[in-house]
Amino acid sequence: MSASETLPGAVTEPDAVAAAGRERMTLDGVSVTYGDRVAVRDVSLQIRQGEVLALIGPSGCGKTTLLRTLNRLTETTAGATRDGRVLLDGTDVEQLELTDLRRRVAMVFQQPNPFPMSIFDNIAYALRVQNRKRPGRSELVPKVASALSRAGLWDEVSDNLDAPALRLSGGQQQRLCIARAIATRPEVLLMDEPCSALDPVSTARIEELISTLRADHAVVIVTHNLAQARRVADRVAFMYLGDLVEVGETDQVFDAPIQGRTRDYVAGAFG
Repeated sequence: MSASETLPGAVTEPDAVAAAGRERMTLDGVSVTYGDRVAVRDVSLQIRQGEVLALIGPSGCGKTTLLRTLNRLTETTAGATRDGRVLLDGTDVEQLELTDLRRRVAMVFQQPNPFPMSIFDNIAYALRVQNRKRPGRSELVPKVASALSRAGLWDEVSDNLDAPALRLSGGQQQRLCIARAIATRPEVLLMDEPCSALDPVSTARIEELISTLRADHAVVIVTHNLAQARRVADRVAFMYLGDLVEVGETDQVFDAPIQGRTRDYVAGAFG
């Protein structure tokens, strides 16, 4: 599929597809149900290399369900079923082994969730899982340092890598989780409300980090914070009651939305 083509049922953006990067993931008519309840309805969407895509919308609109569908976490919920296709670099994610998929499409969760082990071992664990030879510490040191540096944490912890990760502040723990997620060099990084549990200073640092991560990854972030979406995102997708209502460049969605529901939401009429 070329960058100028549109999937059947896709939401049409107001301008031609930007040349920011190639598609890494493609959603084609994706629907998710929990029993009789439809959580996501017929969503078609492209996720591009080098961009931050923000999913916005009121609580319960399907944002997190859609995000979790990208690396098949949704199927861990009892009663969940998915229709449509999710492609990673042209391959249906159903055809990929789960460990490989979740290495290539990594997730950072709402609450920081470092493992109850040292700072070093939190990163080393992710690297060892993908390596059958179980590399030793000396082999892992450069990769751990690289991941912590890219997550903006190295200067704060480099002198104490064997300290328990749970002793870090909340903001540091979240950056550690980001370092763990990017250590395996995923193509796509998923972030589910990564700043919701953090103070303003830590939030600002995470937002700066997201801006740098777009250089190496396609980033998808769920956020209820419209100001945050405007600050960090290249494109914004607005969801409402399971539907993808509008998707476009960030300035267009916020300043000149096409759909009335989008206009009302970004204006604060509901949410």
